[in-house]
Amino acid sequence: GKSAGAGEGVPVGGERSKGTEPRIAHSPSDNQILAQTIVKNLDTGEVIPLSEADKRIPRGSVNPLSEHLIKRTSEMAASSMYDDEGEHRRRSKFKLKWRKRKEDRQLSVEGSAPSDDEATPTLPALEKDREQELKYKASSHFKGKQEFERVRLRQDLTGQHLGAVWVMEFSICGRLLATAGQDSVVRVWVLRTAYQFFHELQAKYQRMGVHSSGDSLSERVSVTSTTSSKSSDPDEEGGGKPFLDHPLCSYYGHTADILDITWSKNFFLLSSSMDKTVRLWHISRKECLCCFQHVDFVTAIAFHPRDDRYFLSGSLDGKLRLWNIPDKRVALWNEIEGVGSHLITAANFCMNGKFAVAGTYDGRCIFYDTEHLKYHTQIHVRSRHGKNRGRKISSVEPLPGEDKLLVTSNDSRVRLYNLKDHTLSCKYKGCLNTSSQIRATFSRDGRFIICGSEDNNIYIWQTHHDISKLSSGRRDRNEYYESFSAHSSQVTAAVFAPVPGISVDEGLRDVGQMMVAADYQGCIKVYVNSDRL
Repeated sequence: GKSAGAGEGVPVGGERSKGTEPRIAHSPSDNQILAQTIVKNLDTGEVIPLSEADKRIPRGSVNPLSEHLIKRTSEMAASSMYDDEGEHRRRSKFKLKWRKRKEDRQLSVEGSAPSDDEATPTLPALEKDREQELKYKASSHFKGKQEFERVRLRQDLTGQHLGAVWVMEFSICGRLLATAGQDSVVRVWVLRTAYQFFHELQAKYQRMGVHSSGDSLSERVSVTSTTSSKSSDPDEEGGGKPFLDHPLCSYYGHTADILDITWSKNFFLLSSSMDKTVRLWHISRKECLCCFQHVDFVTAIAFHPRDDRYFLSGSLDGKLRLWNIPDKRVALWNEIEGVGSHLITAANFCMNGKFAVAGTYDGRCIFYDTEHLKYHTQIHVRSRHGKNRGRKISSVEPLPGEDKLLVTSNDSRVRLYNLKDHTLSCKYKGCLNTSSQIRATFSRDGRFIICGSEDNNIYIWQTHHDISKLSSGRRDRNEYYESFSAHSSQVTAAVFAPVPGISVDEGLRDVGQMMVAADYQGCIKVYVNSDRL
């Protein structure tokens, strides 16, 4: 009449003893198997049962916009495939203990709790992680000169953002960097060499009393000035760090994740959010200057390149809007038709403002003439054979000085299109981008393309690789990337500094490229490609 003790029972296929009551053999339940399987989070070192892994795994591979899109489209097949891919990527972070290499330290499994070293990393642990050596890699097909094998970590700006950084953008002058994401705050970082100029600009507007709140800037400026008012030379107090260690200013007002930001030529800044608004800021003020209300998430925004009194916004309601900022109203709009396929996930101007382009959830780039916002043409972004359906467009960016458009999509590809005949010029492979809003961007001179990745790496391609050095004849495919990583989670944003020499030091003009990357944990790191630094 007593129940079997722990560890007792008849295994499947086993024989029962004579004279005993027949007992049904049970296989261990799924929960028991998961509870007995110990795994290790390679990001944090934490050792936990596999049954707890789902609750503890960082959801770095799925951002809130992607989750919303899955629910919104009601495409069960696409949702199932997405979930399978996302689950596979999340599970891949956890390696079974018996698969670890023999030289790795052995960890106790039975009756032992994770040690302090294996728990969630503390600040000192994060500091140690920031100092880890960069891991450089070039693709196996790579031929020619390796441009970025000398990349070094120059500065770590981690500690300000809470949660993922979804978007970063340098001002046109290259002296300000805006970052934003999950914590709904826009932060603006300033180069040490440019601090004095912007500090005086803020003080000027404060003295003028343009806004009713007299201390609107004083509190924010005082925080910066106490730590860096003497830092006109980055090597004097900053140890050669390009940026001040604290933001020049932080803008509060959004109530949900910020999805996009864009600069005008004269230091105005726009931010769009999942709170269905676009907000206008200026570097001289702390307050929001204007709020442009939408009826759905605003996924993309862009100032008009020739007239920054206007800006473009793309929204999940399927409408592309051209806003008149002084009048605070929509000047022109157009709507993408369809159910599920009308969701706008990217938008920008191209050909110096002649056309506006919207990227959609189903993998199309739709072009409109800017003057009347009338339909012009469209490109289906998918494989050459066209067998697969299009995947979400996460960004569109014009190539400086040329009539070409760079398109990033959730099939882990970056494509360059010729806008004269709308043909594919080149397809860049290497990065992993299956569900994120990761975007590829150009260097200021257009020579290089940089992109974050879900595999925690930063990928760089030459825009026009020397085809003569390649053994294959494919001129429309570029698998010749260089990559490096010092991040422990997916790299959600990566950009080149517009003016690399000025960014690092006013006295150095040949230091190579400077790059800034941010990840899902809110870490922001500054890299310089030079032996001298």
